[in-house]
Amino acid sequence: MKIGYARVSTSSQDTSLQIDALNAAGCEIIYKEKASGSKKDRPELEQCLKSLRKADTLVVWKLDRLGRSLQHLLEVINDLENKGIGFTSLIVNH
Repeated sequence: MKIGYARVSTSSQDTSLQIDALNAAGCEIIYKEKASGSKKDRPELEQCLKSLRKADTLVVWKLDRLGRSLQHLLEVINDLENKGIGFTSLIVNH
């Protein structure tokens, strides 16, 4: 199953561009969050990560939507890999 995660940093921003891209990529469930990427407390991300099962794929619009820092991003992706969960970023370079 493909599971998407969309995040914007402020309440004045909109996730619709990300949601459209995640839907087009075939995500069956999409978790949405309005929270700064630097915040540790991102409840929707936590729920998203807990919902993933072996052979699922986590899909994000861009890498910076997932990780607080490069180190955090690598930790999350390594954890997914260790659990047999795939990862896809729809936009690699911007």
